[in-house]
Amino acid sequence: MSSSTDDTEFVVHSIATTAVEHEKEFGDLDAVAGDGDLGYSLARGFEKVLADWDSYDRSDPSTFLKKVGATITSKIGGTSGPIWGTAFLRAAKAADGGSDLDRATVVEMLRSAVQGIQDRGKAELGDKTLIDAVVPATDALESASPGSGAEGARTFASAAREAADGTAELQARRGRASYTGERSKGSPDAGAVVVAVMAEELADRWEKR
Repeated sequence: MSSSTDDTEFVVHSIATTAVEHEKEFGDLDAVAGDGDLGYSLARGFEKVLADWDSYDRSDPSTFLKKVGATITSKIGGTSGPIWGTAFLRAAKAADGGSDLDRATVVEMLRSAVQGIQDRGKAELGDKTLIDAVVPATDALESASPGSGAEGARTFASAAREAADGTAELQARRGRASYTGERSKGSPDAGAVVVAVMAEELADRWEKR
């Protein structure tokens, strides 16, 4: 197994574990302006990822991510399944079967994931969705000086948290939260906070590897 495949497994396992462990927190966040099912949907989907963990093909990072994406698409309910599943599948395609994922490739994978989310949800930057955390965090990762995986994870997490907190100033233009109009201002977007928490948990775990 290549180091990149090992790293990819580590990242996905961290994301999945965080989704399960923070189910109530993510649900409560979503209930502020949404329908409150985000935590439940993510937890059930990523529980299935963890349950199927040993069965996934680990030939290379791309193949592994495709299998994870397929599970998410089929097992996460509501709008979260297609959005998160597409993100994983697009990231897998960007990895293109390569066994060595350098910083530039990871950035390309994240950009492709964002494009997949936009294609599915029709959201743009500033619409108060999870891409308002992913895009600035990816920008920060791309512009950071080369460093270790742990350093890259922390750079991404710090930028994601700042951007997620900043969504409190935005008016929601997508999803159920958009129905509340101006009242959607004042609290951060649940999806953006989920990204920040997942990134922070990953950075913490990576530093302890």
